[in-house]
Amino acid sequence: MASLQGTALVTGATSGLGKAMAEALLQAGMEVAVAARPTPRLEETVRTWQAEGLRAHSAAVDVRDPQSVERLAAFVEEEFGGLDLLVNNAGIGMRTVNPSFMTQPKAFFDVPVAGFEDVVRTNLIGYFLVARALMPIFLRQGRGRIVNITMNIETMQRRGFVPYGPARAGAEALGRIMAEDLRPYGISVNQLLPGGATATGMIPDGVPREGLLQPEIMGPPIVFLASSEAEGLTGARIVAKDFDAWLRERSRGES
Repeated sequence: MASLQGTALVTGATSGLGKAMAEALLQAGMEVAVAARPTPRLEETVRTWQAEGLRAHSAAVDVRDPQSVERLAAFVEEEFGGLDLLVNNAGIGMRTVNPSFMTQPKAFFDVPVAGFEDVVRTNLIGYFLVARALMPIFLRQGRGRIVNITMNIETMQRRGFVPYGPARAGAEALGRIMAEDLRPYGISVNQLLPGGATATGMIPDGVPREGLLQPEIMGPPIVFLASSEAEGLTGARIVAKDFDAWLRERSRGES
């Protein structure tokens, strides 16, 4: 594993993909603000990592709430004095609006308005709010990296996947535009996705776990995106499942 320095903020970092990425960055040597809703799980997760000698910090936030996000940005400024990497990951899944979405998908017109709004506020607006709040830090530094976590195109279009699919599609479009907006400022924006269904809390109980990707698959690519090897890379869409092949192809292109 690469040896890293610097600071990172990972949202939704107490479970699933976020926890796997935060741990990978910590194990590689980074100092990480572990951002999640203020629950006992947040404090327990951070204490466990600190007990292992890892430089983890508890950063309570509700990414749906602009004021909470502004407090998070102030915490990053006070605690770190700057920031090298933002991982926009916090999200909620289909089971919040339809616990049986895998076996009994609902048409979009049967989705409750409140459920639709909650997923979009978390999975799309949350990405916008967090990135926007941290922009003063990145712009002052004249550098920084942002990684937005996204999903397969198939998931964005799958029957019964409103509002999760549209929210993730919107977040991906947001990331592509962010990359272009920030290109003149030396701030990179890349997208990272697992490449298939992943064994996280978003999968309903009772669904077989065989064949699912493990969250740890996100570790190697997120460490790469934080490393010197990714210097200057922006606008990329990396599939974790195919990361080794992507790296080989990139190396051939650079040689």
